[in-house]
Amino acid sequence: MRRWFRLCSFCSRVVYSSRKETGWRTLTGHTSLNITEVQLWGTVASKRLCHSDLGGLYKNESVLRYLQQLMEEYRDLSKTLQHAFLSESDRKVLVKRHTELLPQANLFLSIEQALKELEDVLSLLHDSVGSKDEDKQLTELLKEEEAQISQRILALKKDLIRSLVPTDPLYSSNILLEVVSGRTTGGDICQQFTREMFDMYQGFAFYKNWDFEVLNYTPAEYGGLHHAAVQIAGQNVYRYLKHEGGTHRVQRIPEVGLSSRMQRIHTGTMTVIILPQPIEFDVNIDPKDLHIDTFRSRGAGGQSVNTTDSAVRIVHLPTGIRAECQQTRSQLQNRDTAMHMLKARIYQSIMGKETEQRHTARKQQVGTRSQSERIRTYNFSQDRVTDHRTGYVTRDIKEFMRGGEDLDNLISNVLEHTEKEALLEMVENSNSSLK
Repeated sequence: MRRWFRLCSFCSRVVYSSRKETGWRTLTGHTSLNITEVQLWGTVASKRLCHSDLGGLYKNESVLRYLQQLMEEYRDLSKTLQHAFLSESDRKVLVKRHTELLPQANLFLSIEQALKELEDVLSLLHDSVGSKDEDKQLTELLKEEEAQISQRILALKKDLIRSLVPTDPLYSSNILLEVVSGRTTGGDICQQFTREMFDMYQGFAFYKNWDFEVLNYTPAEYGGLHHAAVQIAGQNVYRYLKHEGGTHRVQRIPEVGLSSRMQRIHTGTMTVIILPQPIEFDVNIDPKDLHIDTFRSRGAGGQSVNTTDSAVRIVHLPTGIRAECQQTRSQLQNRDTAMHMLKARIYQSIMGKETEQRHTARKQQVGTRSQSERIRTYNFSQDRVTDHRTGYVTRDIKEFMRGGEDLDNLISNVLEHTEKEALLEMVENSNSSLK
């Protein structure tokens, strides 16, 4: 039975019909709109149907409905702005919204144009294949052109979906990153793992060409680490590292001791805290609400490190939030650093309360991604890292802990997953408000 296929000019769903059937049906059983008739050729069809996670949202009916609404709004605004009777204030509001929708409208029109080009190429290809005077060279050129246009359509669709993703206004912010050792009955496994995580993020900052400034570093015995705080500055630091906050679990066989001889696996945890750097006027702190202590620095010691009261601890009395710094010999410098960390923590507390108020049923199902949830497991004995939010698995754990390309790939996967969830939530809320 000879089948003909059509591509929806408004989505990526493929619809089909046979000569013995009446009407057109999508592969998922839904009817479609604005269809352009094309015929799929060979292996090109499978490539055309392969979408990345974010680009695949073109198949989602809620997203398509939302996109239709945006395009209708853009067309209505374009017509309204042509009228001269608008007041200056009304025109200003409409122009602003029209400008906001312009990138999506341009991408949508580019997709429509590419689909028309694809239709023309497939029509020529259909006429040339099987004809008596078939030009094989021309046929190959047409197939190459068809493949290129198909890939361009996929890229445009992904760009269009990505342009719809709501962005966090803090994405471009620098961050305060803290690593905190957990507790375990397995000895110093948590402190060792915390130091390895610190080194991993330092390597990642170097890989991304970011600035990495140590604010506080409290070492543990045997080369481990209790706690460290660093400031990372660079392009879109918070966007990349925002979702690293949470509990990280390690599973490994200790290098020495009875457990090592018996090949017994120990489990430990550590916590990563990611705080966007606040704008100064966003956090107003009354000096009367602060309690400031000075004490002698702890740690590995060294010349004059532990001989003066240079370490500073600041407590914000209304909230109980505290911060301390003992990184330098200068009490004044440690106080400035501790104050900087305190503001970041208070800012995060304020933002956390606002976010909690906006939680929806979807977020309750997929997890709040709070700092108390276990987000990733590092299994050294099986040479595997697993992110529990997306199911992403990568091997060669030693290379992963260097903080290079492997970590970048995992973070990109998590980022795309969270962007998809954010877009679906926004779309569903928008569609619900129109019902």
